[in-house]
Amino acid sequence: MRRKGTKLFILAAAVALALPNGAFAEEKSPPGSSGTTVDLAPSARSAILMDADSGTIIFEKNSHDKLPPASITKVMTMLLIMESLDNGVIKLTDKVQASEYAASMGGSQIFLEPGEEMTVDEMIKGIALASGNDASVAMAEKLAGSEQQFVARMNEKAKELGLQNTHFANCNGLPTAEHYTSAHDIAVMSKELLKHSEITNYTGLYQDYLRKSSEKPFWLVNTNKLVRFYSGADGLKTGFTNEAKFCLSATAKRDNLRVVAVVMGEPNTKTRNNEVAQMFDFAFAQYMTHPIFKEGDAMGTARIEKGAQAELPLVASHNYSVLLKKGTPTTDIRHELQLEPLKAPVKAGQPIGKLIVYQGDQVLKEFPVDSPQLIERAGWWKLLKRSFHGLFT
Repeated sequence: MRRKGTKLFILAAAVALALPNGAFAEEKSPPGSSGTTVDLAPSARSAILMDADSGTIIFEKNSHDKLPPASITKVMTMLLIMESLDNGVIKLTDKVQASEYAASMGGSQIFLEPGEEMTVDEMIKGIALASGNDASVAMAEKLAGSEQQFVARMNEKAKELGLQNTHFANCNGLPTAEHYTSAHDIAVMSKELLKHSEITNYTGLYQDYLRKSSEKPFWLVNTNKLVRFYSGADGLKTGFTNEAKFCLSATAKRDNLRVVAVVMGEPNTKTRNNEVAQMFDFAFAQYMTHPIFKEGDAMGTARIEKGAQAELPLVASHNYSVLLKKGTPTTDIRHELQLEPLKAPVKAGQPIGKLIVYQGDQVLKEFPVDSPQLIERAGWWKLLKRSFHGLFT
């Protein structure tokens, strides 16, 4: 028995030595500083800790279990709102009128009156800080005509993001049948929402006012107390129902590292906040991020065969980085942009290749690259002129 145990120990040691320094970035039960595993989020029904830039999972626990999300649902609601702002569908100054149906929402609310108008900016504050169910429905109706149509868009977006354990039945998280998601899927939604950097201008606020100049001012206090008490925390969304218990999707940033921590099914707010803070502490103590591209950096150029635009400049729409254990050498980290042969028309958002990051010969991370805009097919006259130009140059 001693010889067998010795062989197993030698084999395990050999495997550990064969792993590159960056390999531990995706382990499921992370090593503590002493080499032993640490027990993160012990009271949570489900949990996950993720690097917000790369999507690398640092820690997870039952992260794919389908569970009721309560108001964390509003992460997806806010994502669709921010996309509509970026696409020019709505503006922050647009007026939103509360329907009788929106005003009838129970639970957390900003107490909208039927027919009351607020700007999109004010509605987002009401959702992000006060978790307003009424504000969520009012925005859903503004964007899609009805909550039902907006929920259909939420489920379409979930499929687009590859979320396999998510189905929405409303836009605010009030308990109902067939409304569920998972800690993993919430983390992916949160990561996507954080690409819209303006969102933390709302979720990072601790307090603000609605109707400040009216006879009925409404004081907003963020339901996520970590934004006040944890250094670097600036979002994202809390949730509670009797069925879901206490939930939180939280984000914090220190130096260049931003992480997302999600816990579901916690017994109370104190435990929820303490366990998320411990997850943040672990990430910031153990890990660092190595930047590849910053938002706005030039990434390269894609050639478009027979396109109205022959070349498409590619600019980083968000930060690209890889997660590494602290102390990992970075001199041998390199990246490569691999683009597919492209022929017009090319749709906006169409996958066109990938950005591959290496450490030595090992692939650390692959990022999908999408077309930033629509490229129509060139007309015959433009193609003819382009051909003649090519002949003489």
